[in-house]
Amino acid sequence: MTYALDGIRVLEIGTFVSAPYCGKLFAGYGADVIKVEPPGGDIARAHGPFRNGEPHPETSALFLYLNTGKRSVELDLRTPAGLDAFYRMVEQADVVIENFQPRDAQALGVKYDRIREVNPHAVVVSITAYGQDGPYADYRTNNLTAFAMGGQMYITGTQEGGPLKNGGYQADYQGGLNAFSGAMLALTAAERDGEGQHVDISVQHCMAPLLESGIPVYSYLGRWMPFRRGNHMASFIGIYPCTDGHLGIHLMPRNWKPFLETIDRMDLYEDPRFKTQADRTVHNDELMAEFFAWAAGETKKDIYERAGRMRAPIAYVHTMADLLESPQLRERGFIQQITHPVAGEASYPGPPWWLGPDGWRPEPAPLLGADTEVVLTDVAGLDERQIAALREERMVSV
Repeated sequence: MTYALDGIRVLEIGTFVSAPYCGKLFAGYGADVIKVEPPGGDIARAHGPFRNGEPHPETSALFLYLNTGKRSVELDLRTPAGLDAFYRMVEQADVVIENFQPRDAQALGVKYDRIREVNPHAVVVSITAYGQDGPYADYRTNNLTAFAMGGQMYITGTQEGGPLKNGGYQADYQGGLNAFSGAMLALTAAERDGEGQHVDISVQHCMAPLLESGIPVYSYLGRWMPFRRGNHMASFIGIYPCTDGHLGIHLMPRNWKPFLETIDRMDLYEDPRFKTQADRTVHNDELMAEFFAWAAGETKKDIYERAGRMRAPIAYVHTMADLLESPQLRERGFIQQITHPVAGEASYPGPPWWLGPDGWRPEPAPLLGADTEVVLTDVAGLDERQIAALREERMVSV
């Protein structure tokens, strides 16, 4: 089977989320992604939850998700021989992905100038919190500070409760997603120009554009107009708890009548308090109380089905179980079963860009160091004596 990125070789020396997610996208679309792990493995291997609740480097749900379809080489880049083996692999790579702090990368010996000297055609992708230069370049950070520094927390939450962090590691995933896009642009340019370049991914850069018009609005007016409204921008745009979950509604004026027909409350259509959108805004609290009372007696899937028939803008908040059972996702083959030799079988989401049911390679994450010997032989060009020397010095696991 041929995939979109067949023939592309990627070296990934990043850890945790951002660089591995970028590498995961390359691997899923067919690239040969060689994950270079330090002795003991990527720190994500120690991040739970684990299969059966027992910590194990091969059963971390986070690691298994982020590293599908890759090969693993366990190599100590802190040693001269380990770093030399890495640069031998660089010679055969199209893309190198890393997410070290700039000064840490320099200390480790992973330097763009040297990579370019070894392989001028290679695209180097560096993912950091703030980029390769500037006053914050070497600041330590985490996912929460990335949300704060990118501005998302300023527009998320409520006026009363203050800023709120989004769930999960979405800032890190945005770094990985944008890194993949930047790498593909640079690969296209490399095919045209015959030389690679350094793709400098700042997570802060990735997050700030997600504020939509926030920055230009502020620059025009000198103030931020919208308020943090939490789950309710208005009574007619919000999230309401139902008997088995939550319902979301987003009513435009043209949706008012079909919505009321759906919830069997046509009495509100004649209520002068709610006649126009302006009226509904003035009597927002009263209308919200009506909607809370209505939703409390509904089940999410029943009302969603009814809303679909009536063309009313109501949906339900999908849980993880809902996503796994989604007829839409299953019909398109998006939910895929992958069996790992240690962790067993689990369901995984498919690709963010749909190239058809056969456009994504659903293979398990690698065992730590499982491909060290074959990669060092076939890619780095080391012989048995050199690999044995590395093994004896505990620089690799084979």
